[in-house]
Amino acid sequence: MRVVAILLVVAVASAAPVWADGSRLQWPLRPRPAVVRAFDAPSPNWQRGHRGVDLAGAAGQPVVAAAGGTVVFAGELAGRPLVSIAHPGGLRTSYEPVRASVRPGQLVSAGMVIGVLEEGHPGCAAAACLHWGAMWGAAARADYVDPLALAVTTPIRLKPLR
Repeated sequence: MRVVAILLVVAVASAAPVWADGSRLQWPLRPRPAVVRAFDAPSPNWQRGHRGVDLAGAAGQPVVAAAGGTVVFAGELAGRPLVSIAHPGGLRTSYEPVRASVRPGQLVSAGMVIGVLEEGHPGCAAAACLHWGAMWGAAARADYVDPLALAVTTPIRLKPLR
C-alpha cells in the first residue's frame, strides 16, 4: 500500500499541469458545434494522426479565442489560413482555416473574435470545419493534447484506483 501511495505522489508531482491558472477552454464556435472528427494522437508522435478536432461550422462564422493569451501567428501556413494563441502556463491553441482579424503580438481575451471560418478543410465531411488544436510547448517539440479534454463543458471525474 505504501508503494502505491509513493508512486501516486511521484506521478502527480511529475505530471504536466492541465491549465496553469485553473481555467478551462471555451468552445471556439458558438453555439457549441458538433464534433465531426475526433482527436487521434499518433504513437509515436512523429507518425500520422489527427492532432486536433474538427468542429462543424459555417463559412463566415466568427471564431473566438478559447482562452485569453497572446496571438503568436495569424496568417497563411502551408497555404492555409491559421491563427495560433499562446496561453499562460505553456498551452497553445490553433484555429484553421480562419481568416484572421487579429495580428501577432496582440493580446486577446477568452471569447474574443479572432477571425472568421473559411470553407475547405481537407478531410472534413461538412462544408466548413474548424480544425481546433491544443499543444503544450513550442511547435517543433509540442505535445499535442485533445482540446475537448480541456473544454469547459467536459465533466471531470475521478475514478477509484480499484
